[in-house]
Amino acid sequence: MALFKFHVEQTPTRRGQLPSGKTVNATLTAVCAFLRFCAVQGHVDHEVAARLSEPRFLAYAPTGFDPGEGGQHRMVKARVLKAPEIELAPATLTEHQVGQILKSAHTARDRLLLTVLVTGGLRIGEALGLRREDMHLLPDSTHLGCRTRGAHLHVRPRQDNENGARAKAGRHRMVPLAQGAVHRYREHLAERERVIEAAGCDYVFVNLAGGYAGRPLTYSNAKQVIERIGKRCGFRARPHMMRHTAATQWIRGGVAPDVVQTLLGHASSASTAVSLHAQDEDLRAAVDRLSPEVAR
Repeated sequence: MALFKFHVEQTPTRRGQLPSGKTVNATLTAVCAFLRFCAVQGHVDHEVAARLSEPRFLAYAPTGFDPGEGGQHRMVKARVLKAPEIELAPATLTEHQVGQILKSAHTARDRLLLTVLVTGGLRIGEALGLRREDMHLLPDSTHLGCRTRGAHLHVRPRQDNENGARAKAGRHRMVPLAQGAVHRYREHLAERERVIEAAGCDYVFVNLAGGYAGRPLTYSNAKQVIERIGKRCGFRARPHMMRHTAATQWIRGGVAPDVVQTLLGHASSASTAVSLHAQDEDLRAAVDRLSPEVAR
């Protein structure tokens, strides 16, 4: 297993780069689980599976963990072989870059998609699964059977999306929208009406031209669109980067973590904590806030 770990660490990925520690550990986890299964089925000795892990004291218990009487449950089995993982802050866009990509989008559809991702924090699958009935953009939506006031959209988990889009969390949530998103949605509707094939499609984001005109936008389509816009701007842009950008802006703006967690649709605060990584510029700004007398 040690030799196998070394082999995985030294084998370049399809992009020609060495795998990260997280990728190596994911591979080791799968192999160890398979060997444990083989031990249960009698294909390998139980001693082989037993040597894959060792008892270890759980120094930092997760929230809600029950250590038991006298803390006896703090002894857990940990995998013996593990690659070091470097925790990197998620890639985000600056305010200037956000302005650049919005200006570089060639269609109202693309501007709306970017706006929903970068100001609403939606996952790309959630955005592509939106139907027109999910967009409540009037000051009062009671006539739609919705008591939420102000412009907003509803993320609804659906299993029958034609484009395969999925809402990862699997539960409904409401996301408020700024006035800019309302204007861009109106521009998109005007653009969409010129696509005759889209008349019978209820999806918000559809293909505007070509053989698939009027059909729901797929993940690969959206990814290519956003990456092309990023290239025009001279930097790399990916769909999930927009979500991290929204989360980081909220946190840096002083929004309470529980509010950010609800906006992002995270079931656990641990998922939201990924966006709490301090960037180098954040550390520098914290030091620069000191008065000259203290800094000296």
